Amino acid sequence: MEQTTNDNSLKRGLSNRHIQLIALGGAIGTGLFLGIGPAAVLAGPSVILGYAFAGIIAFFIMRQLGEMVVEEPVSGSFSHFAYKYWGTFAGYASGWNYWILYILVSMAELTAIGKYVQFWWPDIPLWVSSLFFFVTITALNLGTVKLFGEAEFWFSIIKVVAILAMIGFGTYLLISGTGGEQASISNLTNNGGFFPKGWFEKTAEGYQGLLSVMAIIMFSFGGLELIGITAAEAENPEKNIPKATNQVIYRILIFYVGALIILFALSPWATITTETSPFVTVFDNLKGLHFNIFGTDVSGTNLIANVLNLIVLTAALSVYNSSVYSNSRMLYGLAEQGNAPKFVMHLNKSSVPTRAIIVSSCFAGLCIIINKFMPDEAFKILMSLVVSCLIINWIMISFTHLKFRKFKDAASVQTKFPSFLYPISNYVCMAFLLAILAIMTITGMHVSVILIPVWLILLYISFKIVQKNKQQL
Repeated sequence: MEQTTNDNSLKRGLSNRHIQLIALGGAIGTGLFLGIGPAAVLAGPSVILGYAFAGIIAFFIMRQLGEMVVEEPVSGSFSHFAYKYWGTFAGYASGWNYWILYILVSMAELTAIGKYVQFWWPDIPLWVSSLFFFVTITALNLGTVKLFGEAEFWFSIIKVVAILAMIGFGTYLLISGTGGEQASISNLTNNGGFFPKGWFEKTAEGYQGLLSVMAIIMFSFGGLELIGITAAEAENPEKNIPKATNQVIYRILIFYVGALIILFALSPWATITTETSPFVTVFDNLKGLHFNIFGTDVSGTNLIANVLNLIVLTAALSVYNSSVYSNSRMLYGLAEQGNAPKFVMHLNKSSVPTRAIIVSSCFAGLCIIINKFMPDEAFKILMSLVVSCLIINWIMISFTHLKFRKFKDAASVQTKFPSFLYPISNYVCMAFLLAILAIMTITGMHVSVILIPVWLILLYISFKIVQKNKQQL
């Protein structure tokens, strides 16, 4: 049953099963299903190591966020903590950066959705698919928070079951020898070895190697912090959020590392392209093999590839659905701080911030125009911008956590869900993220890096304007 905290607040309508599946499915989306394509082309099987290391960094940051959220489960999440423990501008910048981040994520997911639809119907323009799902998901979020939770629950169920089934089926093909001559665990070291493109090398085509794709890998983990956004609408956050946060490391090992080992084992990494999901490509290559599933002969069909494409489409819809939700709640939290127009705090009779949803969706809808005029470049451009905003976001979470702990320690407060290896993990995370920016500068994503100080200056100018207007009221 949904519970209301007061007469004009968000409802705690997300149950334990909603929170667990939102957390479990939070990072299983376009970054895994589509983003791995460019990474595999540039680095080969070594991307498995990259995902494992980046996943550990992501887990540290989620534990830092989790400690703050469990202590104070409020709307606005890390924007609230930056505002309270760091300063008014930090809260303002953190919140608006996150909002822009998920506007860009929404655009990237809508673009990816169009690519998946084109697997079946190549003649359908990207912008048409984007428009259709833009309207559908926005309408879904305008219902109750429980409706969002149910939709995300089932989206995540499909993703999780699919990944586990793919790992299980892929393992069966490898062990039984029915995956064809090209399917072998030796694919991880054949065709140039585990590091076929080295660690970091410059070629005539550009930079390649494991370090060159770390920005792409980081894109995959965007969405993990959604667990912090759900805090104000989660039932029993002190119990449910720690449980969900601790699952991060396990799902990284299973869903990323495990799935990628199977992917690279089933087919030589050189067969992967950037045109569609590598998972779809690899299993599509199996259509000519002779094997059956539960007694049903699927030889010579592309049934598996079609099912996988449906799954990756569901994954993209899930992430877009979560983006619409998190954008509106962050905008609502900013309005509570006085850092966004008060009119977006309007709640309907189901306590859903409808105006915040509509405003956020209108900005995300610009993706439809981008896909209309720049269909080939849209995803790459949006992904690079997402990574820049994501790095700002995660650095601010880690640094805010330092401020938070300093305040709590000074007050002799023992937090309920302490993070790992504080404060060493904070400094390791921030150093890693700054290194990603350095790599982006070298590898052709320098425009996104250059835009970071420009973006921060614009945020500061707008902050001063907002503060001035407040003083005049």
